[in-house]
Amino acid sequence: MLAAVASQEARILTDTGFDAVIIENMHDAPYVHGDRLGPEVVSAMTRVGLEVQHATELPIGVQILSGGNRQALAVAQAIGGGFIRCENFVYAHVADEGLLGEAEAGALLRYRRTIEAQSIRVFCDIKKKHASHAITADIPLSECVRGAEFFGADGVIITGPSTGRPTDLADVIEARRATSLPLLIGSGVTPETAPGLLEHADALIVGSAIKADGHWANAIDPARCEAMVNSVRAVRR
Repeated sequence: MLAAVASQEARILTDTGFDAVIIENMHDAPYVHGDRLGPEVVSAMTRVGLEVQHATELPIGVQILSGGNRQALAVAQAIGGGFIRCENFVYAHVADEGLLGEAEAGALLRYRRTIEAQSIRVFCDIKKKHASHAITADIPLSECVRGAEFFGADGVIITGPSTGRPTDLADVIEARRATSLPLLIGSGVTPETAPGLLEHADALIVGSAIKADGHWANAIDPARCEAMVNSVRAVRR
């Protein structure tokens, strides 16, 4: 059932003109973290990913919550995916699922090499949403961006405080000044805010704004998808 829904949504995103798709187990809340993720999560995400891969020729990304970054790499490798979204790549923080006390970069990139998945890009959240960053309060966002670049990130993601909440344009500008890596916006994008964000960012990750009533848990709304794509195309022209 879930695989069929994901396949249908991938076709809608393809037909309305999106550049890529991401699969994510967001409905698995409340999340368990990292090594506590069971094999059923990996198997289910692989099944979903294969259905999506059959439905679209767009690049496919994978995120497995919470902190399932090695698992996401394995799924992406199995389905021919192009990238993963990684939380906690550098620095520790306290998230709603608890303390994320160890940065992922070292072990994750070594694992990527072990499974010969170097072609899969790792896009990394910086001071991610749904988290407290009191531990790193003395480290500016720009230094976190530089740390991610130094540790081998393929791109950085800037977000608002939670799902669907807008990303602060000042944070985007600060991140842009700190790196030449691809810069992605990870929350709160709307057709109205997309043009201003794309003055500084390279890509927009869109979820809530293309769902019915603008709520992340609802089904994709083709009309909302078209509105988002039209906004972005106007900028690109």
